[in-house]
Amino acid sequence: MMAKGEFEQIVVVDKTGLQSDALAKLAMLSRKPLRTYDDFPDTDEEVVRRIHDADCVFVSWNTPLSEKVLRQAEQLRYVGMCCSLYDEESANVDIAYAAKHGIVVKGIRDYGDEGLVEFVVCELIRLLKGLGDKQWRDEPVELTNKKIGIIGLGTTGKLLADRLRAFGGDLYYYSRSRKPVAEKEGIKYRELADLLNTVDILSLHLPRNTQVLGESEFAHFGNGKILVNTSLGLTFEQSAFEQWIAAPGNYAIFDADGIGSAEHAFSGFDRVISTAVVSGWTKEAQQRLSTKVMENLSHFLGEKGEPSTS
Repeated sequence: MMAKGEFEQIVVVDKTGLQSDALAKLAMLSRKPLRTYDDFPDTDEEVVRRIHDADCVFVSWNTPLSEKVLRQAEQLRYVGMCCSLYDEESANVDIAYAAKHGIVVKGIRDYGDEGLVEFVVCELIRLLKGLGDKQWRDEPVELTNKKIGIIGLGTTGKLLADRLRAFGGDLYYYSRSRKPVAEKEGIKYRELADLLNTVDILSLHLPRNTQVLGESEFAHFGNGKILVNTSLGLTFEQSAFEQWIAAPGNYAIFDADGIGSAEHAFSGFDRVISTAVVSGWTKEAQQRLSTKVMENLSHFLGEKGEPSTS
């Protein structure tokens, strides 16, 4: 069991999605009353103000903990990222600075995939069949035998591939590493240019700050196609995308994470489908998040078991 008062001051910096049972445990672990915030600070100065005396903080992906912030958090020894941690480049916490100064940073993985995949399948079916105010072809069509490409065959990409295979989709993928198990299941690997030349529908599942499509790649992809992005932010050059989406027959589907700050810029394109909802942010996802975040904390405090990274 976690011991009472393991930390002097625990702060939940922003709207993390931690559920009430997790917050109750954090309150027990903080000698001073737990401080929680249910919004997102807009400046580093506000983040510093919220953290100031904390030795343990929890933060969503929306709030950067930069070197400037961490340098002023002199008591800090643990950061619980209530979001995915893939690598230093895509993290919203300055991992390198933290490591040099003895601050342990733990993130999680694979908590919102199910809801996100449901969104992608739902929106594709609506667009293919014309169930909303847009329809891909002149007549309603099925997912059956459609050539669908996935870039990034991690947990989310593989889950999407499995769901689309159940609808009879013809699946292809491109990833930094080959996936032998997926290939045995009939998901075919293609180099990027070949993949783009082959498929009609493309779904992108990449870490934040990763871009794979520029003007040349969109040229390979061609027209009369559908692009789906539910990664954290754009996974392509914005100007190249705007040229592509303006061409006849092209459609793009985004959730709130996928379109990010480009929402206003893309609002003038009639064939961009977007929602203000973060598609993976379900009740179930928040409970999975809470469980994994607390597992990481338990491991840090010396309890049995491994940290939750998946």
